[in-house]
Order: sequence, then C-alpha cells, then structure tokens
Amino acid sequence: MTDKISGVSIAEQVAKPTGSGSNAVVADKSQGEGSVSASAQTADHVTLTESARSLQKLEAAVANAPVVNTAKVAAVRQSVNAGTHKINAGQIASKLLQFERGLK
Repeated sequence: MTDKISGVSIAEQVAKPTGSGSNAVVADKSQGEGSVSASAQTADHVTLTESARSLQKLEAAVANAPVVNTAKVAAVRQSVNAGTHKINAGQIASKLLQFERGLK
C-alpha cells in the first residue's frame, strides 16, 4: 500500500530512534545498509509532490474566499423587498439536473 502524499510504502517506514534521546540518525531501507553519521545530516528535508502543492494552493484559495457573496445577497434582498424579484423555474430545474448528474 502506498501513501499518496509521500509515495513511501507502509512497509518501508523509517524506524523510530531508540535510546537516550541523542541526535543519532537512523537510516531507512532506501539508504542501504551503510551507517550514517549524525554530522552528515544537519536538517530535515521534506519534498512535496505536485498533487500536494496543488492541494495546498486550493486550500489557501478556499480559505481566502468569502463564504457568502454579499453583493449578490444584497441585490436579491433589494429585489425581493421591492417586489421585482423574478424566479426562473427553467433555470432552477436545469441547475438541479446539472447538480444531480455531477453526483453520479
């Protein structure tokens, strides 16, 4: 089974360090059987896939988007209060069908 974000299989997870909490480096299977010194690796490194980057951009866009289009709500409220709001039943039915087809 593959983790979709990192591409690392569950069977190849990095072993958790054991011991007294020192800064020892533990090598995973992909690094071979050689030993790795603590000074060879100074910082953690994370690589994101293109899919993960896209998801981050989408998340930021959704977080910045307003929940309600206040200008449209104000316009509809004004037309309802003035008695001039017209309901287009054909357009509503079309949008409902489009939505239902998208669920399949």
